[in-house]
Amino acid sequence: MAFSTRPAKMRTSLGLVAALAIAGFAFAPGAALAQTPPPEPAPGGQGQAPMAPAPTQDGGPVTVPVVPEPSQTEWTKVCGTDPATEAEICYTTRDFVSEDGEPLMAVAVYDIEGGDPDEPNQVVRMLMPLGLLLQPGIRFAADQNRPTNGSYAICFPNGCFAEANIDGDVVDQFKAGETLNVSVQNQVGQVVTFAVPLEGFTAGFEGDPIDPQELEEQQRRLQEELQRRSDEMRERLQQQAQ
Repeated sequence: MAFSTRPAKMRTSLGLVAALAIAGFAFAPGAALAQTPPPEPAPGGQGQAPMAPAPTQDGGPVTVPVVPEPSQTEWTKVCGTDPATEAEICYTTRDFVSEDGEPLMAVAVYDIEGGDPDEPNQVVRMLMPLGLLLQPGIRFAADQNRPTNGSYAICFPNGCFAEANIDGDVVDQFKAGETLNVSVQNQVGQVVTFAVPLEGFTAGFEGDPIDPQELEEQQRRLQEELQRRSDEMRERLQQQAQ
């Protein structure tokens, strides 16, 4: 499995998308971290792209609990080699949905070994829902630790990628933490914080990478689940139209 990517700010995010596509992970809203081209919208003109929660009337901060995507039972580690630098690149990723099961976001932590020593070797990348302000970027922290700032890199019809260089201390905080708090601003400037569970992150990050055949099977189950949800949505829309 070949990779062609480097940490944030080192190559364009199109390189990221290509690398993730090579890695075999498809993001059809909420499902692992990238897909080229974006998924087709569901029948009836209703796409499955994850959307940010609607603004509240009081305009105060909002916390949105998220849960792991049911078909992805644990954090998944994928490894490969960058042919340009021969660096070993691994990323540990998981997809998250709302408590109602609606796709919302995905998180990936990259770890690069053998690359340029002058460049960052650990990166966080997230696929965030649509409907958020891009200029303020994102802020994230495990539990009550000091937040790290990140910026958006590119958007697609199924979500926007945000990324930040991190160091080993931040990774250690992820390992020891219970909740990754990811704060953004919605279209009216209201702060929205996604509360992402970190349970199982350490095992995924420190464990062995997934077997390619197992990865393929995981993708298949994920696509079947997404298709099932799409069919259910189409049926509901048809019933409402009658």
